[in-house]
Amino acid sequence: MVDSILDVKNLSGGYDDLLVVRDISLEIHSGQAISITGRNGVGKSTLLKLIFGNLKPYQGEVNFLNSNLEKIASHKRLDLGISYAPQENIVFDNLTLEENLTLHYEESNLKHYQSLFEKFPRLRERLDQKAGTLSGGEKKLLSFSRVLAEPSKLILLDEPTEGVQSDNIELMAQIIREEKLKGRGFLIVDQNLTFLEAFNDIMHLIDHGEQIFKIEGVDFRDEIEARVVI
Repeated sequence: MVDSILDVKNLSGGYDDLLVVRDISLEIHSGQAISITGRNGVGKSTLLKLIFGNLKPYQGEVNFLNSNLEKIASHKRLDLGISYAPQENIVFDNLTLEENLTLHYEESNLKHYQSLFEKFPRLRERLDQKAGTLSGGEKKLLSFSRVLAEPSKLILLDEPTEGVQSDNIELMAQIIREEKLKGRGFLIVDQNLTFLEAFNDIMHLIDHGEQIFKIEGVDFRDEIEARVVI
């Protein structure tokens, strides 16, 4: 039996009096990639914010490595081993690429990124460039590389392929498969079903903040497309 990394139980939450996510439960084990898809505005990003601690749940539990995270702030969750790449505000525009990649390390070197630079050489070529000058897809690759290089056990990715070129999307999927073999867990929100098919273990379809469908494996496209127009 693989080890449990994340256990979310009956999680509900939103913004002030607006309930967005309703009674969500899911579990991630070592070496698993759990996918979440659905239409825009149905609560997918809100769910990740609740799990990482950027929003306080109305009810429910988030347990990481069998410890309840209720009183753990988001920056402390990073320290515990949870990395998070949000959908928006993903880089510091006024900093260079190198500064974005090294800001959270005591030593400002790039040793953590060598294998990622082999996959995405354009990042290495533009280390002295301000991140704000990058395209949206390039910013996504910068954010993806930053969280993948962190020594985390669980990685949360919110729409990582948005604006990214197809060849780089394939490389992102390859990296996720490789990291799964190392025992890392992933919770990935995306609407690119081809991307998710490359590594998915369990797919959750969310609509109006609720889980309406769950399927294991990579053969989920027909079921998803029959239930919702992405």
